[in-house]
Amino acid sequence: MIDKTIDSFSEAVNDIRDGDTVMIGGFGSSGIPLELIEALRLHGARELVIVSNNAGVAEEGIASLLRDRLVRKIVCSFPRSAGSIWFERLWERGELELELLPQGTLSERIRAAGAGIGGFFTPTGYGTRLAEGKETRVIDGRGYVLEAPLPADFALLKADRADQWGNLVYDTAGRNFNPIMATAARTTVVEVGQIVPVGDLNPECVVTPGIFVNRVIARKENRHAAA
Repeated sequence: MIDKTIDSFSEAVNDIRDGDTVMIGGFGSSGIPLELIEALRLHGARELVIVSNNAGVAEEGIASLLRDRLVRKIVCSFPRSAGSIWFERLWERGELELELLPQGTLSERIRAAGAGIGGFFTPTGYGTRLAEGKETRVIDGRGYVLEAPLPADFALLKADRADQWGNLVYDTAGRNFNPIMATAARTTVVEVGQIVPVGDLNPECVVTPGIFVNRVIARKENRHAAA
């Protein structure tokens, strides 16, 4: 049996290297792998490129990576969420690069990487600064921007439950960016509330098949129930 369970958060992220591109799931306060992010912070890899919906808030999650100067660049849609003090400080000092993407474009670029699509045309951003340096085309009288796929070296994700093979079930809004990021990274690491034996998950509820997942780890307060 292919058992993808990991017992240590530090072990789960210990091969992330300086300069790697790391996708981090979540939207607002839902579906954010806070324990994996903390393990990454303690691991100390630097010059990271972080791909996420936002740049974190206060001292938590992605914001803690910014605070500790571990991030070279962030690719996101909402860098200035309420309380995102560390993004603002580093951006104002010129210590952080930003690639700003409309949320639909961010999502589709990630999906394209996972699906093996070479790129796609979108009308979003056409005629604005977001299109600078990119190929544009007029199709049936409407302007479009060519966007490239957005892959990553690692994806750090959160799900509700997993089995030992890495099949994932999400909790309502916690689904957000997590499923598409799982397909777009070379190595996908997932923190979950519970790991159950193979066969316990209803296959109709599995959103991310285990083929896209390399490692699963249960949150510290909820270690796995797998036999």
